[in-house]
Amino acid sequence: MNRQSLFFTVTVTFIISLILVVVSFIIIMIGNQKRLEHHLFERYQPLTKMVYRQHYKFGKLNEDFKKSLEPFNYDLFLKKNRIDAITYNINTKVLVERKFRATVMRVLQLNDRQFLYLNRKGKTFLVEDKNEFTQNSSIYIISVFAIILITLILSFLVTLRKLMPLKILKDKVSTLGDENFDFECCNTDRKDEVSLLALEFKKSAKKLKELKEARNIFIRNIMHELKTPITKGKFLTEIERNKENDEKLKEVFNRLELLINEFASIEELISSKNVDKKIYFLNDILDNAKDILMLEEEDIEEKHDNLKLEVNFKLFSIALKNLLDNAIKYSNDRKVLVRTEGENIIFENSGKALEYDLENYYEPFFANEQNSSNSFGLGLYIVHNILKANDYSLEYKYEDEKNIFICKKEEK
Repeated sequence: MNRQSLFFTVTVTFIISLILVVVSFIIIMIGNQKRLEHHLFERYQPLTKMVYRQHYKFGKLNEDFKKSLEPFNYDLFLKKNRIDAITYNINTKVLVERKFRATVMRVLQLNDRQFLYLNRKGKTFLVEDKNEFTQNSSIYIISVFAIILITLILSFLVTLRKLMPLKILKDKVSTLGDENFDFECCNTDRKDEVSLLALEFKKSAKKLKELKEARNIFIRNIMHELKTPITKGKFLTEIERNKENDEKLKEVFNRLELLINEFASIEELISSKNVDKKIYFLNDILDNAKDILMLEEEDIEEKHDNLKLEVNFKLFSIALKNLLDNAIKYSNDRKVLVRTEGENIIFENSGKALEYDLENYYEPFFANEQNSSNSFGLGLYIVHNILKANDYSLEYKYEDEKNIFICKKEEK
């Protein structure tokens, strides 16, 4: 692992914290045991002296000595079987133990009873303390440290999880130079800084992908759209020169100029997404679209109001131009009807219904992939983007063997 990596730093910090927690646990446990030993030995030191003094003085412990301890709530065990029943019981716990010279001193616990165990030179003494039952705080210390340890581990895992988008992001960003814009790995609903950074990179990658598509569409659209006027111009140069043909040749060059301006507008739209909108009349925009297409008046049937539209004139003209072009090209009678309903602009033509959902045709050159005709798919891709930039949306329905495209005004 790279020592300068953030993951390496987090891991080392976790290991150090884990070691410090374990060392602290050991120190506290040892200190707790020392305090417990000190407390119990201080408590039973007088009793120990009394037992040894009695044994040294009389050579044994008797009933009189046992009765002398009862006022202090001490019960002396004199019979060996009773002593063994306590000392050899598997449930008996040793709280503390101290050995000095030939003497062994222990504090025992069995259920809720506490005993002082003494063994000196093979002689065993056992006294039950009915005054106190010492609670060992070790269980509480272990519980607290277990909680701390679990919390530390969970924090480490959560931190790694939150940092994981950084690792994925690093790998993905390194592929941007190869035009790999797939950042699906960075999908997340979290709101931490790392996740937000990953989302921003994903948005940037998406923007770069759109820019790349814009350039590709720009070039392909030029190749497609310029073919018709160039072909027409070549034909006009080969026939007899006269005034009528010269006028037609001028129209071809005007058409080429309009197309170049159109392509620049499309590229600007897709690249920047910012458009300058003003108030224009629908008649003026439709006239401009018809001029771009060089259509005859009889090709279009107009039954629309002269609406006031707040749009970008050039771009909206291109959108309507594409809708007109598609409607005429794919109609049975090479005609299109333009009408309005409220603020919506509707294009109708008789013909076959769309084979796929409208959204599929928003993909660049979708139609080209299906039937080797790129105009329809590319046209709707451009229309979709222009309408969206001008606060419109495109809807489609098929009724009475007619294709109906609706430019619907979106509510702000």
